[in-house]
Formats: sequence, C-alpha cells, structure tokens
Amino acid sequence: MTFALTSGVIAKHAEISPCGRYRYWLAREWDPAAQRLTIIMLNPSTADAEVDDRTIGRCMEFARRDGFGGINVINLFAFRTSSPDKMKAAPDPVGPDNDMWLIRALKVASATGKPIMAAWGVHGEHRARAVYVQGMAQLHGARLVCLGTTKAGHPKHPLYIPGDQPFIPFGDLA
Repeated sequence: MTFALTSGVIAKHAEISPCGRYRYWLAREWDPAAQRLTIIMLNPSTADAEVDDRTIGRCMEFARRDGFGGINVINLFAFRTSSPDKMKAAPDPVGPDNDMWLIRALKVASATGKPIMAAWGVHGEHRARAVYVQGMAQLHGARLVCLGTTKAGHPKHPLYIPGDQPFIPFGDLA
C-alpha cells in the first residue's frame, strides 16, 4: 500500500506492506527544491503516512539543520514494532520487499552524492543485518555518516543526540 498525505507544509508518504506488518519506506518533504536526507534505522515503529513518532520528528530536525528539504527513512528490518525484542522474535523481521527498497534508496543517494545517515544502534547486529546492509551500501557507492557511535562502534540512534552533533563518517566508505 502506498499512502500520501500533505499536512500543512510537510508532504508525508509511506510504503507499507498490504498486510500492514512491514513499513519499507517513509518520507517527509518540506522543501521540494532541496535534496532529502536518507536515513537507515533499525526498524519502523508507529510512524506512517499520517503520523510522526518522536524519532521521525528528531530526524527531521537534523535534516532541516543541515539544509535538507526532507527525509527518506528506510530500515535494516521492516517489521513494525516499537520493541526491538519483538522485532527480533518475529519470524521474518526483514520483510519480503525490504532489500528492494534499501537498494532503491542506496542508488538514489549515491547518484546525488549525498551521504546516508546510519542510525540503527546496537540491535543492528541481529542476524548480522547491519554488516549486510553496509555491504549493500558499499556495493552501490553510498557514503555513510552517523551522529556518533556507541562504545561497540554502532551508529547511534538519533532520538537522544544533542541537536548540534555534527555528522561524522561511518564505515568504510564514509
């Protein structure tokens, strides 16, 4: 299912599976003339084409700060839940179409020359998914950045990062 909604000055879009269990892509656009920041997070929570959650709001703040006109959000896992434990327990947390959406986003970001923000936190280790997606990024020439790393070297989740934290290189192609 594709949903689109324009709310005030922010156009909202989401690509959600017909069963509703997976969200493959979410976009917010406030300036169509400017490029969007692509963000790879862990898994989608409650945000959709109508509703923003706190994480999406925070991502929009970082994107606006650096002059982007919107965000494209994709995830290591497409299974919709606010609980990493529930996501890990799901039989297919990746989702049947998630890699297609990841590749599409990686190609677009690579073609524009803009970096992709990695923001999946420590749970990206599940099923070695972060390593796999970093390999996809490298294959498509995408440049990864993040808002800092955890002690174990994972890209930090944006929700509790100070607003003035700059993007820093992440991974081999940063």
